[in-house]
Amino acid sequence: MDSTRSQLRHSTPLDIKLSNRGKTKPVVSLDYIVGLTDGEGCFYTLVRPPYNRNGGAMVQLNFFIKVKEEDREMLEMVRNTLECGSVYFQHETRKNHTQCYRYTVNTHRDIFGKIIPFFQKYSLQSNSKQRAFQVFCKIAELVRIGAHHSKIGIDQIQKLKKEMNHRTGLA
Repeated sequence: MDSTRSQLRHSTPLDIKLSNRGKTKPVVSLDYIVGLTDGEGCFYTLVRPPYNRNGGAMVQLNFFIKVKEEDREMLEMVRNTLECGSVYFQHETRKNHTQCYRYTVNTHRDIFGKIIPFFQKYSLQSNSKQRAFQVFCKIAELVRIGAHHSKIGIDQIQKLKKEMNHRTGLA
């Protein structure tokens, strides 16, 4: 599995990407990424120790798309298009689930520099995913300004986190 990071480039996602050997890397359309994220994507925040003496903690911001094992190549095209993240095999042990691959972006540089701007420019279509993204952006902003270094900031992040990835208004 290739999990190397792509280099930061000065091109737009629509430009053709070239590898070091001069071959083009396959890409997908930007609309396809939005639709795939609406159906199979997730914005997720993980708050974990070590807590500092001010009550702050580590906050990991994650974006991922998970698909069946046979669709790995498509995730690699998403990675090529967004120019960040990694694709890896996620072994599934639950009996009612199939083996899958996951495209993951979890560095602050790529979340702030690529993922958030992408989804601000190309809006998600489902209300629930758009709400989760908006909350994710609020948490990301708190992290960007360093609020996660204090107990008050962590409390704000934890409160916002509870609003993410829940279906609201459904019977």
